[in-house]
Amino acid sequence: MGTFKALLANKTEAGPSLAWQELTEADLMEGDVTVAVSHTTINYKDGLALTGKAPVIRRWPMIPGIDLAGSVVASTHADFKAGDGVVLNGWGVGETHYGGYAGRARLKGDWLIIRPLELSAAEAMAIGTAGYTAMLALLALERNGVSPGKGPVVVTGAAGGVGSIAIILLARLGYHVIASTGRTSEADYLMGLGAAEVIDRAQLAGPARPLGKERWAGGIDAAGSHTLANLLSMTQYGGTIAACGLAQGMDLASSVAPFILRGVTLAGIDSVMAPKALRQEAWRRLARDLDKAKLAASTTNRPLAEVTALAPDILAGKIRGRVILEVG
Repeated sequence: MGTFKALLANKTEAGPSLAWQELTEADLMEGDVTVAVSHTTINYKDGLALTGKAPVIRRWPMIPGIDLAGSVVASTHADFKAGDGVVLNGWGVGETHYGGYAGRARLKGDWLIIRPLELSAAEAMAIGTAGYTAMLALLALERNGVSPGKGPVVVTGAAGGVGSIAIILLARLGYHVIASTGRTSEADYLMGLGAAEVIDRAQLAGPARPLGKERWAGGIDAAGSHTLANLLSMTQYGGTIAACGLAQGMDLASSVAPFILRGVTLAGIDSVMAPKALRQEAWRRLARDLDKAKLAASTTNRPLAEVTALAPDILAGKIRGRVILEVG
């Protein structure tokens, strides 16, 4: 039986102990589909898991990595056969089930989707959970009637993974995008992705008033805390904010005023346990609506061996856009 490399995280009092090990398929967890992993990525959540800054990993030892793309090598699941290109996002993989930072993964077929033919495995991981989450947020805005003609849409954490892909998607669909970032030096990068305006996140980082000046019809927020409260207070009548992150914090010091005086909707975005039909819709839309040239401009390629060095950087906001990790 052949071996493959995997990053194993073991629990210690000081946090996760990370080491590369040689494993065989006999070491993998239960599942009805075995995948040869060709590409993965690093998301903010992966950074939390690798550094131990939050209790993301809940079973030890663990192979981290909440995303993966590759091809099926064996399957007893009716929907998959050897050779199928597949994508995995979430479902507790990398948290309670061995994840994507390995050459092989054995998974439940119900967690997988067939990779759209328009996307390569590398492009699927340039998108990853960050881009898939951005699309889930966009779908929520659309369901609640936010369209380009209704007014601007604000995107927080704009230079990060979710933000970068949200800007690309929104701009291509005709929205006027206001990009909020703590890295105003990245203004040219954000305008290149399609942002019409760039604002300093400091404008949104302090305590919010119950109601502020109406500035946008909708928003995609990866920050939470005061930032989300400010977005809500400045949303136009009948607008929607899609909340998908907590980079500033998990708290939300807001009031009921935006909801009962302006009919604002706060739409929660869960990418981990989203039902399969919604995932398939999101990936179909990503394959159709994402500008591949701009996706490439927001992406860097690195070997999987560098993932542990990247983890502190993604938490510190030092990584622009998305990182594809190539599994050698």
